[in-house]
Amino acid sequence: MDGQISDMMTRIGTAARAAAAELAYAGSERKVAALIGAADAVWRRRAEIMDENSLDLAYGEEKGLSPAMMDRLRLDEARLRGIVDGLRTVAEQADPVGRVLAEWDRPSGLHIQRVATPLGVVGVIYESRPNVTADAGALCLKAGNAVILRGGSESFHSSTAIHACVVEGLRQAGLPEAAIQLVPTRDRQAVTDMLHAVEFIDVIVPRGGKGLVGLVQREARVPVFAHLEGICHVYADRDADLEQARRVVLNAKTRRTGVCGSAECLLIDWPFYTKHGAVLIEDLLKAGVEVRTTGELLKVSGTVPAAPEDFGREFLDMIIAVKLVDGVDEAIAHIRRYGSNHTESILTENDATAARFFERLDSAILMRNASTQFADGGEFGMGAEIGIATGKLHARGPVGAEQLTSFKYLVTGHGTIRP
Repeated sequence: MDGQISDMMTRIGTAARAAAAELAYAGSERKVAALIGAADAVWRRRAEIMDENSLDLAYGEEKGLSPAMMDRLRLDEARLRGIVDGLRTVAEQADPVGRVLAEWDRPSGLHIQRVATPLGVVGVIYESRPNVTADAGALCLKAGNAVILRGGSESFHSSTAIHACVVEGLRQAGLPEAAIQLVPTRDRQAVTDMLHAVEFIDVIVPRGGKGLVGLVQREARVPVFAHLEGICHVYADRDADLEQARRVVLNAKTRRTGVCGSAECLLIDWPFYTKHGAVLIEDLLKAGVEVRTTGELLKVSGTVPAAPEDFGREFLDMIIAVKLVDGVDEAIAHIRRYGSNHTESILTENDATAARFFERLDSAILMRNASTQFADGGEFGMGAEIGIATGKLHARGPVGAEQLTSFKYLVTGHGTIRP
């Protein structure tokens, strides 16, 4: 069986490499047409997609998925509208391929340009969220890349239905159907083959939980864009506006607990707590959040003791760790120790304090007076994202179409020779 899967993955990889060669010079109009065609197909076939999604939801319940994971998996008409809007937004963006990133002349007479080019073939391995099928396919296509999608077993039916819509768009635009391929099996051997496919795949993007991302980072022979966990912090500074802080903290934790931008730790400055009391904690408790804390905050009715490992933990649930800190520097030190370089937010009206927070932390996304739930490519104006990258090489933060390009140098002379 493993041999059959590997043979299939070789065929998929070969087709993707051929498609990537064609996409590298495909005109913007054809890529736009493919994305608009895909968007129209998703909306036209939305009832079919939701029927397939019901099969996945039943499978997820049978597997005992958590409520947060089931929320990631679930599609409804509003979420399908979001997929359609994302496809259209990516279509409307400027083509990132061919951009002149820099150009200069040399005393030798050479004119040099650095120009954006596609990466080639992108492999995306993801869990639960079927919308990634459309998001990743759209962004890779926009950047002139072929993509091999391996969705999670939980979203198999939904992803297959969405992928059929994307292929319909490619076909209408006269682009190779192998530009966006979905691995047609739940067999885990396909994941192993993708991680080792250095002859076919230029970069792997894992999108899922710690187990998946850790596996990819450990075993991949192909370069990886990834974040291991979204351990996002919100720091309520002594100079925070109370009503702003209440809105942001509640939204950062409770809007959707299963996304990587969900706040997992709240840090409260002592002077804020002295002035305003436990209002932020009480808001969370009223919303049904389990608040795990230590020391003074355990006096707040309804809180429970935090274990040491609760700080630096991605709950992806209606649970948050809360701690009192003495000023912005102690908050920074805590985040440096326990954070995952994903997203942190400071709530303050003090410009100098905010500047210190921004300067001294190195997370991929830093926010001021805004919910960490905005850590999303769509909210950044990218239409969608293929993931959040927390590494420091090539791509960082939301990975949109622009981040899925590399570059090459174009050098022009006039019979120029080197002495």
